[in-house]
Amino acid sequence: METVRIRIEGMSCAHCEASVREALESLPGVERVVSVSAEDDEAAVEGRPDPAMVAQRLEELGFTGMVTDD
Repeated sequence: METVRIRIEGMSCAHCEASVREALESLPGVERVVSVSAEDDEAAVEGRPDPAMVAQRLEELGFTGMVTDD
């Protein structure tokens, strides 16, 4: 299974992490959310989510996010 990393700006607490986790879990193409870390400004998911959908959903929550290649 492919692991995709997502850089996320704006998370500051466990509530932010929980909100992001729930949002990512609901996206098509996400098989499993591996991690969400406010400290590292990053999330990792297994699957193949649409990068535009990821960015849009995170923006709806008040965060800035982008799928990375690393």
